[in-house]
Amino acid sequence: MPFTYPATIAARVDHELEIKRSRFIAHLRPVSSIADAEAFIATIRKEFWDARHNCVAMVTGLNGEQARSSDDGEPSGTAGVPMLEVLRRRTLTDVVAVVTRYFGGIKLGAGGLVRAYGQVVSDALDEATIMRRRALTRVIFDVSHADAGRYDNQLRAWADANDSVLGETEYGASARLSVWVQDEALSRLREDIAAWSSGAVTPETGETRVVDVPA
Repeated sequence: MPFTYPATIAARVDHELEIKRSRFIAHLRPVSSIADAEAFIATIRKEFWDARHNCVAMVTGLNGEQARSSDDGEPSGTAGVPMLEVLRRRTLTDVVAVVTRYFGGIKLGAGGLVRAYGQVVSDALDEATIMRRRALTRVIFDVSHADAGRYDNQLRAWADANDSVLGETEYGASARLSVWVQDEALSRLREDIAAWSSGAVTPETGETRVVDVPA
């Protein structure tokens, strides 16, 4: 399935790199907004208040349309920009990176700083779980409670085989099953549900939304 949106990360990742006695500690976190990112930055700066620098890069927005970076006292362009370039090169959004630096007494030079800040963010991303984003449409259908287990098993197997995401089953007067499906698979799902039920079950098409799926 083609991915039309930048990816993001599943959870916070921290990674440390030491170069010539300077410690570079990357803190990466998925965020939902600029305000969410700024709150995380403030938390890191409070926790690592004694560090020489807490440099920042962030990309936000569904299409990665918003980006910011800060060198936090490092020479201009040697910290925030290379960090941001790593996020851009990995095609990520809704993620913030803060790199804490404890100076080790040996100057690294502009080139050394660029490599260090970029590398520690890249190394941290290598440890992250990447979440791909897909535009999927919800398909819903109702079955009896007695048949719910059988249909759940069939739908679960179908979702696994068709790059789809199984939704939560809702129990009321009947059992309502749901699955998030790519547009090109909708007709196939309808045909398969008809086959499972001998034509007795008719699925409904609901909303379309962007869903995060592990890479």
